[in-house]
Amino acid sequence: MIQILAVSLGSYAALCLVAFVLQTRLVYLPIGRPPREPAAVGLPGREVALQTSDGERLHAWLVAEGHERSAVIICHGNAGHIGDRAALARAYLAMDRAVFLFDYRGYGRSSGTPHEEGTYLDALAAWDWLTGQGGFDPQRVAVHGESLGGAVAIELALRRGVAGLVLESTFTTLADVGARAYPFLPVRLLARIRYDNLAKLPRVGCPVLFLHSPADQLVPYAHAKRLAEALPGSRVVDTSGGHQEPGFLQRQEWLDEVSAFLGEQAP
Repeated sequence: MIQILAVSLGSYAALCLVAFVLQTRLVYLPIGRPPREPAAVGLPGREVALQTSDGERLHAWLVAEGHERSAVIICHGNAGHIGDRAALARAYLAMDRAVFLFDYRGYGRSSGTPHEEGTYLDALAAWDWLTGQGGFDPQRVAVHGESLGGAVAIELALRRGVAGLVLESTFTTLADVGARAYPFLPVRLLARIRYDNLAKLPRVGCPVLFLHSPADQLVPYAHAKRLAEALPGSRVVDTSGGHQEPGFLQRQEWLDEVSAFLGEQAP
């Protein structure tokens, strides 16, 4: 019995070690490469090269028809690349807003390897380019954060004065998501990647609109409710479908909710 117990404990400790060492590969899924130009996926605009403060080179698109005065920066989720967000870009373009999409370091055509602070620096590079060389007034720039991108968007709002945040399918903390996915592991003790949105939100200082489906199987709807409770005055728009489904893009009434919110915050 002692030998069996020792083997079991040793196996469990080895599993914990693997989870600790490999968690970056579990969190970041930079699958595929987008085309260089947005025209390849039917979007107007052009390719932009961004330089981060720590020397990485990021691939980005400015999607615009040339007359837009307001813009939305897209911080995408943990999988795929900017080419996968063409439908989201079209939706914002239809609201008469330019759209700035960028791939985090290690994603798509961007250099480097993703890590938490790195994703924050990537978003800063996108903001600084759009409100500098891009020529957009910071008071007219909102940010859309999708899932993990919601955490990046929240940190960007803390470091820069964004006009408003649209947070779709965003979690309270990454550890809360991991603990649900791996209930047999001490995720909160092992977590090196935090993305603690619940702690940060009360300090954001800008209006926030949450979009979340009650049927989300990866990030439960309860996460959105807890985040909204942490930020008095914010609210949750209930969408539908699973975590990987189109969310608010599915119905005009939800698109109208987002458009009205942006019209108030970044006219």
